[in-house]
Amino acid sequence: MITLRSIGLFVLAAVLEIGGAWLIWQAVREHRGAGWAGAGIVALGLYGFVATLQPNADFGRILAAYGGVFVAGSLVWAMILDGYRPDRFDVVGAVICLVGVSIIMYAPRGG
Repeated sequence: MITLRSIGLFVLAAVLEIGGAWLIWQAVREHRGAGWAGAGIVALGLYGFVATLQPNADFGRILAAYGGVFVAGSLVWAMILDGYRPDRFDVVGAVICLVGVSIIMYAPRGG
């Protein structure tokens, strides 16, 4: 159950961070306005709080693992919202990142 909670928090963190960055991108690069930028700033701030809810207390481990989630999540986000089509190297790279996340976060550790 702890692992499922952790995975859910990683997904929520990814939505907030990637979504926040995307909203700011839209505000600046696509000239959508200050409201989009403000929403992006709020989402990025919420991401910081969600990361603290992980059951593991090791900041470095959480952020290192989240890096892999961010890589895969960014590709998924781009597919859904921007029509991006990843090639096989994108997919292989994302899978490697997620395997790394699994090892960093969920490998059995003694002690």
